[in-house]
Amino acid sequence: MTFGSFDSICNKTALPLCSVLGSVNQSSDFQRGILPQCYARSVELANTMIFQVGTAFVHFGGLIIVLIIIFNVRAKYTAIGRTEMLFLLYLFIGLLVSSLIVDCGVSPPSSSSYSYFVAVQLGLASSVCACLLYNGIVCFQFWEDGTRKSMWSLRLICFGWFVVNFIIALITFNHWNTSLDNRNTMVLFIFTYLFNAIIVATYVVSQIVLVVFALDSYWPLGAIIFGVFFFVAGQVLTYVFSHAICSGAAHYVDGIFFGSLCNVFTVMMIYKFWDMITTDDLEFSVANVEQEVPGGAGIGLLDDEKRASSMFFG
Repeated sequence: MTFGSFDSICNKTALPLCSVLGSVNQSSDFQRGILPQCYARSVELANTMIFQVGTAFVHFGGLIIVLIIIFNVRAKYTAIGRTEMLFLLYLFIGLLVSSLIVDCGVSPPSSSSYSYFVAVQLGLASSVCACLLYNGIVCFQFWEDGTRKSMWSLRLICFGWFVVNFIIALITFNHWNTSLDNRNTMVLFIFTYLFNAIIVATYVVSQIVLVVFALDSYWPLGAIIFGVFFFVAGQVLTYVFSHAICSGAAHYVDGIFFGSLCNVFTVMMIYKFWDMITTDDLEFSVANVEQEVPGGAGIGLLDDEKRASSMFFG
């Protein structure tokens, strides 16, 4: 197998991009797509074919979990990197939605629009990686977090990395260039897999450095370890053991199901780590709660507490 080739990967795992790559044995009847040895069975519902049903439930569950996490992040008014973390979670929601579209056949693999949706998915996955690293650097407080300058820098970096990966994927899938065709996938592999892996590894190393040299507690290392475990486990289950899982589960699920599940757990650990290393200004939070109580009821409660304390303590 040559470097950057997806033939071996697609032979084991039914990745969405495998449907838009050039086939291994080109023929007049079968020029696009690499079929895996085993893949999760599809279900017909209301004259509509739904692929990866188990993975669809994982994506829907992931959306609910991320929305709950967003609610908790928004409640930490003064935490460091709060706005940047919210942007990361919004990007991950976009990634989940795009994964639903390509994994479950909302856009059929035979349609002309499928390659565009797969390119969007790869671009969003790359943007999530870039945003994750930016969030990790923000915690070092080299610049003021949450400012307009910081947010626009984050948006431009994520958008730029999205565009680069989207264009490379689209050119590769549609065979618009002789050096980037659907059989010559080395550039796509380098940008989508190799560079993003380096970005994620850099984030992990930076957060370990942050915990060891800047924080008083080593408990956040537990969240990092669990996050790395779930991420690596998801990649191994998706790219190595997908065929074995699919065969053992009688085609009901495959490695993509467990890979998607591990990705959701990874995001949960990223949030947990951020929650552990950031603190919220209690006085600021209490002030916001008082303002939210209608009719000055919060002030009245504080006055009642003062009168009660004066009765007991004079």
